[in-house]
Amino acid sequence: MKTFELEGKGREIVARSADQKRALKAMRKNNEIPAVLYGGEKVTHFTVTKEAVRKLVYTPEIFVVELSIDGNKTMAIVKDMQFQPVTDEILHMDFLEVSKDKAVVMEVPVVLEGHAEGVKAGGKLSLQMRKLKVKAVYDQIPEKLTINVDHLGLGKTMQVGALHFEGLELMNAKNAVVCAVQLTRAARGAQAKG
Repeated sequence: MKTFELEGKGREIVARSADQKRALKAMRKNNEIPAVLYGGEKVTHFTVTKEAVRKLVYTPEIFVVELSIDGNKTMAIVKDMQFQPVTDEILHMDFLEVSKDKAVVMEVPVVLEGHAEGVKAGGKLSLQMRKLKVKAVYDQIPEKLTINVDHLGLGKTMQVGALHFEGLELMNAKNAVVCAVQLTRAARGAQAKG
């Protein structure tokens, strides 16, 4: 997995909620995003700039983040983000501290490779799940999960339960369909004639 370096600035938590709302509004107006780092010894509240996280958020790739908050370096992953429903602006980010002795759950992109038998027979290959949830130590999680579809016949599906990746535990439902070769109208017509 690739590493993304991110600089953060510590922030104070205000006791009164009205003052807290004002402080958060001022941060966002200043092009800063409030964020939280948890999973370690203590919860750390900090801010990051919108420009600094652009390449981390708006990409299909996954990263482990080398977070530097006021000079303290920590390895983390992005756990959650809240967006403004109309403008799609990032309102808040949650980071989870990771270590080499504790497994984490992450969503990893799925990539299909090969040429399915069902496609050769006139079917259409469709990817149903673009990402799969995996559980492993962060440095063992790959950038993408590659699935070979050469043996997938016409009208057949590949489910999560049929997949296995070394060192990874798949967290999705075993009967969830990852990809399928669907019968097209032309393929149905060819089958009826044959």
